[in-house]
Amino acid sequence: MDSTAAPLQKLIEQFARLPGVGRKMAQRFAFYVLDLPEDKAKEFSTAILEAKSKIKKCSVCGNFTEGELCPICSAKGRDASLICVVEDPRDVLAFERTREYNGVYHVLHGLISPMDGIGPDQLTIKELLARIAKGDVSEVIMATNPTVEGEATAMYIAKLLKPLGVKVSRLAYGIPVGGNLEYADEVTLWRAMEGRSEL
Repeated sequence: MDSTAAPLQKLIEQFARLPGVGRKMAQRFAFYVLDLPEDKAKEFSTAILEAKSKIKKCSVCGNFTEGELCPICSAKGRDASLICVVEDPRDVLAFERTREYNGVYHVLHGLISPMDGIGPDQLTIKELLARIAKGDVSEVIMATNPTVEGEATAMYIAKLLKPLGVKVSRLAYGIPVGGNLEYADEVTLWRAMEGRSEL
């Protein structure tokens, strides 16, 4: 017989679905939420629902935004001829922390992974090609994670871009293989950006 109340068990199960959260951490989160005053618990749940209903993808780059364009695409002074291609919006935040990159981004929202049933059509590759076809882009920096899927995706996109006459480069390997951009420090990210090489 389970000694945990059904609503608490359900809450634990929901937290356990989060990436990197094990059963014990999920229990801690659930008990923390239960200990919150009623108004703070409502703020927490409202923030989740509000983010889910109001956040959408930028119509240009695919980054998360509340408006039609994300703050980066709508900012004056960004170099629109330089596009940094990343896997997801967390990677945009990682590069923005460096305060050194002044180009724009393109968010793929995943990587090519045949084992997981993810092909090029599930990513925003067509949208990237459409941006480049406009003719204002001089360089595309492939900043996918240095994993098998990240490398395969970078090479696939590079092959599509070569005939378009745009320079395609890859981040230098200051980031360890198997690592994630989200966890890299600012210096490592900037050195990787500075040492990028053409594909």
